[in-house]
Amino acid sequence: MKYLQLPNNATRILPFYLAMEEYAASILADDDIFFMWQPAPTVIFGRNQLIDNEVNLDYCREHDIAVYRRKSGGGCVYADRDNIMFSYITRSDNVQLTFSRYTHAVAEMLQGLGLDATDNGRNDILIDGLKVSGNAFYHLPGRSIVHGTMLYDTNMEHMLHAITPSRAKLESKGVESVKSRITTLSQHLDMSIDDFKAHVKATLCDGEMVLNDADVKQIEGIMQSYLTPEFIYGSNPRCNLTREARIEGVGEVIVKLELNHNVIQHMNVAGDFFLLGSVDDAIVKPLTGVQFDRDHVRQALADVDMAQIILNFNNEQLINLLFD
Repeated sequence: MKYLQLPNNATRILPFYLAMEEYAASILADDDIFFMWQPAPTVIFGRNQLIDNEVNLDYCREHDIAVYRRKSGGGCVYADRDNIMFSYITRSDNVQLTFSRYTHAVAEMLQGLGLDATDNGRNDILIDGLKVSGNAFYHLPGRSIVHGTMLYDTNMEHMLHAITPSRAKLESKGVESVKSRITTLSQHLDMSIDDFKAHVKATLCDGEMVLNDADVKQIEGIMQSYLTPEFIYGSNPRCNLTREARIEGVGEVIVKLELNHNVIQHMNVAGDFFLLGSVDDAIVKPLTGVQFDRDHVRQALADVDMAQIILNFNNEQLINLLFD
């Protein structure tokens, strides 16, 4: 695996690094690519999450915390320069295998420092049973991208107040607060953040690729797609019916529907689930204009394999969510 290095250490906004992942996917040859980055205080939320449900916008404005949406699924996270973000890009169409291989490699890297590190089989990496890293993934044609946090240290007050996790998510974890289930590397390691980064690079990578100024310009062009208000805030879904649940192994799923004479006119599927395909193409389009009852919805989804769209989800789980 090659480490992808920028030509200088200029401070960049978080979407630059998301665009850098996309660019890395386009230049990828046979080698996997990995890089680390540390943004200014930022909340980043998942592709299918509703910003008003996930982010305390007033708190973020008051404390100069930026807010951006990413193109992967999963949940909302806070990042700052006291923690490290990891990005991994590989030539693969098997997202689930790629994700598992990556989280296992990161857990082994931490074990090499004498830490009791494990991956929990979904998206977290744990030390002594407490979360130190959360990860998400998405797929481009022929490429898989995995990215996530590594909590070396962080402003815990910002983390707790900038993000507004749902009560269902908290209850599903059996905890009273987010703080009770996370840890930071600084509590377990007697090494600086730069020394830790050097260990990560030496353990996971066997070479380096250095970008040039022309590469940076292309990345900045890709970055523009992350900066539009339409992408960051999304459209407010019209709805007169909401169904939501937290499903084991899937995550939080929120479906908002606008019905007219019991026919689906508009539909939005949100949540912190992991995407494998297009929700709009596979779920929303087939159900638009369909009578809102169990039989018609099941028939409209007959040719859809839900597990290929949302990780660990199936058609009956969606139908039960809508009608039970």
